[in-house]
Amino acid sequence: MAARIAPPGIRPALLGRGTLLSVADRTRQPRAPAGMLDALPEPARARLLAHAHEIEVPRGGMVYREGGPPRCVLVRSGLVRVFTRSTQGRQVTVRYARPGDLLGVATAVAGPSPVAAQALLDSTLLFLDTSALADEARRDARVAWAVAEELGRRLYAAMDQIANNAFGSVRERIARHLLDAATPGKQGQLVADVTQQQLADAVGSAREVVARTLRSLRGQGLLRTRPGGVVLLRAESLARIAEGEGEPERV
Repeated sequence: MAARIAPPGIRPALLGRGTLLSVADRTRQPRAPAGMLDALPEPARARLLAHAHEIEVPRGGMVYREGGPPRCVLVRSGLVRVFTRSTQGRQVTVRYARPGDLLGVATAVAGPSPVAAQALLDSTLLFLDTSALADEARRDARVAWAVAEELGRRLYAAMDQIANNAFGSVRERIARHLLDAATPGKQGQLVADVTQQQLADAVGSAREVVARTLRSLRGQGLLRTRPGGVVLLRAESLARIAEGEGEPERV
């Protein structure tokens, strides 16, 4: 079972017994506006939004690349994955961002990001001016504190993700990434629009291993595969697996 890091007052979505169920629940409801933007004083928020611009990014399109210009992005609709890759070209997904999530806040402070972001679904994104955000933070301590809170949330979420990748089995990591990537389908079921290769990249494993694990989970009635995606039939059971509490794997 993967280790869990639970800092006081800040809980990544997958921390603690039972909290994985909220990942399934939240995909059925519209996301609230981004917490950091909500925390900004109204004049500062208005100035930031006045300099923002909205872009439609098609499925598979890049939002930003490693080492590119600083980007701070609010996801309005769709689904975006954040990933890193090795010098050999292997990829590992480190975050999924849904409507209401902010990406790239750290670039306003630390400069270009070492990770890249790609739209998994057709996405509407609001690009904020990182220079304007940095100026507002220097001008107003309330803005600086909101930025610090957002960076703290991202830090603890990243620590939890590292623990999951380091200590979780492939089966646990796959269950977690499926829940993270899931959005409501047309028939109300949760659907993760990811290919086996994308899932392999997400968990840092080989496609053949992912295919074998999906076959096992399908045999247990937990999911159904389809071209380009996975339908989650029993999200609660997948949540227990992701927490290391699921049924033994059937081969």
